[in-house]
Amino acid sequence: MPLNRGISMIPMTDSEFELVEERASAHRPGIRISPSLEQMLITRSHVGPVGYIEAEYFGGAGGQGAAVWDRGVLVVGPLVNVGEAIGIEGTPISQALRYLGVVRSFPWDEFDAAGLGRHRRTTAWLR
Repeated sequence: MPLNRGISMIPMTDSEFELVEERASAHRPGIRISPSLEQMLITRSHVGPVGYIEAEYFGGAGGQGAAVWDRGVLVVGPLVNVGEAIGIEGTPISQALRYLGVVRSFPWDEFDAAGLGRHRRTTAWLR
């Protein structure tokens, strides 16, 4: 699914995660990624950098995580932020998007510059 700034995404709902046999959140602490999904991202990253981002918020509370692979190597993260102050480097998602080439432009951060703010729920991307 195309976004802004020349990047694309594949939305994953909880039901897609349930289809992955090894859901293992312990595999990469803080982000919900299985070894098989990570292997797919590593393989794809030989064509160009690939990021994995996740966010879950309800009533302003929650967190986010991100990682980026390039040429088969984990180059960003995994980064996690759960209710902590955001440092000068930005959120985990902003850092991953920046590596993928997304440039923020006032008044938007990388998340909004990429167009990820269009929908609040993953299922809305699937319509």
